[in-house]
Amino acid sequence: MTSFDQILSKRSIFRNVSALSPHYVPRELPFREKHMNEIKSVLSPALKGQKPRNLIIYGKSGTGKTCCVKRVMEEFIQIGKERGAAMHYINCRIYGSRYRVLQGVLKNYVPELEKAGFGLPFLYEKLIEAATNGSQAQGIQMVLVLDEIDMVKDLDELVYTLTRSNDEIKKGGVSIVGISNKLSFKDALDPRSRSSLYETEMAFEPYTAEQLQKIIANRVEEGFEKGVVESSAINLTAAVTSQESGDARYALKLISKAGEMAEQEGKGKVTDKEVEAARKKVELDMIIETINTLPEMHRLVLYAIATLSQAGSRYSRLEGVESGFLFSGEVYEEYEKACNKIRKKPKSTRWYREYLNDLEILGLITTTPSGKGIRGQTTLVKIVQDPQSIIALLGKGLFSAI
Repeated sequence: MTSFDQILSKRSIFRNVSALSPHYVPRELPFREKHMNEIKSVLSPALKGQKPRNLIIYGKSGTGKTCCVKRVMEEFIQIGKERGAAMHYINCRIYGSRYRVLQGVLKNYVPELEKAGFGLPFLYEKLIEAATNGSQAQGIQMVLVLDEIDMVKDLDELVYTLTRSNDEIKKGGVSIVGISNKLSFKDALDPRSRSSLYETEMAFEPYTAEQLQKIIANRVEEGFEKGVVESSAINLTAAVTSQESGDARYALKLISKAGEMAEQEGKGKVTDKEVEAARKKVELDMIIETINTLPEMHRLVLYAIATLSQAGSRYSRLEGVESGFLFSGEVYEEYEKACNKIRKKPKSTRWYREYLNDLEILGLITTTPSGKGIRGQTTLVKIVQDPQSIIALLGKGLFSAI
């Protein structure tokens, strides 16, 4: 058996593997200075004892939204200590309800509140108390960063609670910075919550191939020993990523995996060959990660598509239906069956269409309008990955309790 001492004594092509992590916030954020300045401009009133407008930041995964906000947070927190302002980051995939979000924020003020057993009204009172009783005469201006805000299951109630809390806070205030991959996430809010949000909006565009090349080169400089990664490997990684999605996280995983494969094979260089070899492995890892973090209803719809794809559409022989495509209606019926199987109430067709849209944005399915030869107008749905693999991946988690 190899000891840790033997592993650590080997020369590595990596200088700092953490610098290649999607969660690492680098010293420089190329092509996002304008966005960070805009975030600072929106939040600056909080540093003057005034309540800033709520801010909603949109953009696909890997466009730098979270990194930019975290970089702004570092500066804001330092200045805010002396000015009665605070900024708290909440990952809504982990804190996925109104109760858990309040708990996550308030543990910074009353640590024992992280334990279970306190009612929601009590947490709400503590939020008002924390904002009002700051060390500054004007109270505390709290800015709550809610990353992946659309993952909160009772989002309506959360938005309404946080925005309306300002009516009861005598000094200080509570503001929201919501980060979402979904442009349509506000459609889930009822009119009361939507009007109370009163937000500024920002959009992060996907990176181009040229921008990705610069980003990867910067991370390679930090993460690898000098001269290890060939420039052609960096260029190929950028080109592949821009064709796929413009997702910088994918690019970093790809170059990191290529480095791991080169090191395992005892090579001192990362070339195009290692990038190509790493590509399939990273794509599979990203798909698994995406599916594992899907909300339950999205997983049930994807499971229904995979199940029908494997069995075959009952309309497959109709003229105008390409091979592998399913009718949206038959997918919805299969989705209802899957919901009934785990005793969950199926969502309406309106929400079902949203789920299809989300799954397509994530690259898990493709949809197209029905063509000539099909009576009426419907949507045709096709799974991108192998349906048997998707069923195996989803089935265990969805139906394990049955």
